[in-house]
Amino acid sequence: MPSTHGSISSMAMQNLLSVHDLNVEFPTRHGTLHALTDVSFNIRPGEVLGMVGESGAGKSLTGAAIIGLLEPPGRMSQGEIWLRDQRIDHLSEAQMRKIRGRKIGAIFQDPLTSLNPLYTVGQQLVETIQTHLHFSNQAALQRAIELLKATGIPAAEERIHHYPHQFSGGMRQRVVIALALAAEPELIVADEPTTALDVSIQAQILELLKKLCQEQGTAILLITHDMGVIADIADRVAVMYAGRLIEIGPVEEIIRTPKHPYTTGLMQAIPSIHQLDERLNQIPGNMPRLNAIPAGCAFHPRCSQRMPRCDQETPDLLTVGHRHKVACWLHEEVQS
Repeated sequence: MPSTHGSISSMAMQNLLSVHDLNVEFPTRHGTLHALTDVSFNIRPGEVLGMVGESGAGKSLTGAAIIGLLEPPGRMSQGEIWLRDQRIDHLSEAQMRKIRGRKIGAIFQDPLTSLNPLYTVGQQLVETIQTHLHFSNQAALQRAIELLKATGIPAAEERIHHYPHQFSGGMRQRVVIALALAAEPELIVADEPTTALDVSIQAQILELLKKLCQEQGTAILLITHDMGVIADIADRVAVMYAGRLIEIGPVEEIIRTPKHPYTTGLMQAIPSIHQLDERLNQIPGNMPRLNAIPAGCAFHPRCSQRMPRCDQETPDLLTVGHRHKVACWLHEEVQS
C-alpha cells in the first residue's frame, strides 16, 4: 500500500490546521473505550470552524488532542495532526509547550482554570509574552496593557495590577482571551468560551473573537453545544456524534439545509421568536455511552429514517455539495 505521508503533508501546507483520521482511546480494566474515531477536518487561516454536538460527543477531546493536553489514560492511538507543514501530534511535551501559546492559543470554559490566583493578570501576561517572544520587561508590560485594551477591559493601565478575583466573570474571560493572544498565535482552540457568561457578555466575547479573525487572520476552532453561537460567528460547522464527525460544511448550508437526520434534529430544537406558541422538536433517546456504541451508524437507534444497513454499516463522510460532507447512507447516491 503506498504511503499517505506525502499527500497529508501537501494537504497540511494548504491549511493552517489539518486533522487526519484522529482516533483517541481510553484503556480500562474492562476493555478499550474508543472516544474518537477517524475524525478528519481542516481549518484555513482566518477561518472560524464551529464544532457542535451534545455533551460527550467528543468535541472537547478533539480540542485537547490538538493542543496536546489529553488527560491520561486517554491517548491518541491513530491519526496525524498538522499545523501548516509541521506534524505536531508526536512531539514531546517540551516541544509541545513551545507550540502552545506561541502558535496555538487556548480559551477554556472556566477562566479560573486558566488564571493563577496568586499573581496579577499583568504578571501572568508578561510571563506568557516573554516565554514565547523576545520582549524586554517594559515592552512586555506595554504589550500586556495593549492586549487588555484590545479585549475591552477599561482602565487597562490600572487593572493590569489587579488579581483574577478582582475581575467579574466576563472580564476574567477577556483576560484569558488576552493570554491566548499574547504570543500572536495562528490558531485558537476555544472550548465553550462563553457558556458561563450571561447573554450580553457572551455577545461581546463572540464579537471580540470575530474581530480578531478579521483583523489578525487568526483561525479559531470554536467548540460549543450552542447552535446559536455557531450561527453568529462560524464560517463552517462540524457536527459530532458519539465520537465521530457526521457532517461538516458551510454554516449557512448546514443551518438552512442540514443533511444528517441528527443535524436536522439539532436545527429543529432551536427556539424561534417567530414560533413562540409551538413546542420545540426533540430528538428521542440519548447519545450512547462509550462502552455501548451500537454497530453501524451510532445514531440509528434514534433516527426516524433508519434503513437496514444503518444497523450494520458505518457510513464514511460523503460529499453532498461544495465543501459539504455528511456521514449518512441517505446521501450515498450523491457522492461525487
